Amino acid sequence: MTSAPQSSRLDPEIAARLKRSADGLVPAIAQQYDTGEVLMLGWMDDEALHRTLTTGRCTYWSRSRREYWVKGDTSGHFQHVKSVALDCDADTVLVKVDQIGAACHTGARTCFDADVLLKDGVGNSAATSDQ
Repeated sequence: MTSAPQSSRLDPEIAARLKRSADGLVPAIAQQYDTGEVLMLGWMDDEALHRTLTTGRCTYWSRSRREYWVKGDTSGHFQHVKSVALDCDADTVLVKVDQIGAACHTGARTCFDADVLLKDGVGNSAATSDQ
């Protein structure tokens, strides 16, 4: 298990509400603010959320590299924050952004368009096993 750093400048009232995973993270869904398109899922600890709230740019915690990364700093595909909300259980963050360029590391606009398991109520043959 790779744990994120524990120190943060996040508002203590917000931090007290968060329900984190065992490694101190919450999933953060990035959604295009004007179309509702779901772009990607990243992970945030308290400090990444603080940076996102205060800089207007999405900051995530990389579980593999064990470091913070700001979307767009290396790719040029920026996420400008429009709003941030917690879900009803305070265990997921929804960040509405203005996505500039691709959101996915593969170069695709969204991370959720390459492997559709169900579309228009009909699954693909690999997803159905009772035939």
